[in-house]
Amino acid sequence: MLLAQVIVTALWIAGIPLGVYAFGHAAMQRADAFTAADKMSKPVWLGITGAGALILILMRGGPMTIFWIAGVVAALVYIVDVRPRVLEVQKGSSW
Repeated sequence: MLLAQVIVTALWIAGIPLGVYAFGHAAMQRADAFTAADKMSKPVWLGITGAGALILILMRGGPMTIFWIAGVVAALVYIVDVRPRVLEVQKGSSW
């Protein structure tokens, strides 16, 4: 039982920087880059990642709650799908 508690606590703690990073990255990007990348607007992504980060911080049950899972999914969708497209748009053409 102790090992399970350690794993759940480790996952909970690991989720916090994930959510904070997603929110911080979204906050530092240009607003026009989101729409240029054909994604939802910057305020929408700030709301999604901010709510996700807040849930990851406050949900002490960690991965045992559906809300924590939703927070991780929100952060991961931003990091895996939105972030690369926004960075690509801001980088511009390599020509």
